[in-house]
Amino acid sequence: MYFNKKYERSGTLLQGKFKSSHAGEDRYLRYLISYIHLNPVKLIEPKWKEIGIRDKKKASDFLEEYNYSSFLDFCKQERAEAAIITPGALPDYFDSPADFKQSLTEWLIEQNEQGSTLLKGFGNINR
Repeated sequence: MYFNKKYERSGTLLQGKFKSSHAGEDRYLRYLISYIHLNPVKLIEPKWKEIGIRDKKKASDFLEEYNYSSFLDFCKQERAEAAIITPGALPDYFDSPADFKQSLTEWLIEQNEQGSTLLKGFGNINR
């Protein structure tokens, strides 16, 4: 806002407008939870969404060490960042941290078997 006022302009500065879509189905919300928590994998395998993950162990280890995601919070690891996470805001899809990890693993296996069709199954999630 400061930049826009200073230079007498309006609109977004660096990105387009924020867009969102309602996750009205449990299946879609579960998909989003997996999709969001697996996004950091693209840092080590940039095309994993298109071709799948070649080294699942490496991807799993990376997620366990990556500090800039709520993945660790849902795995019940103690972190200062957990203070801003509200896991209770999501439905009780996962009985335990192991169940959460298993759900992501199953999603990865399905993704590898079906390729990018799984991502297209819900349309453009970046609406």
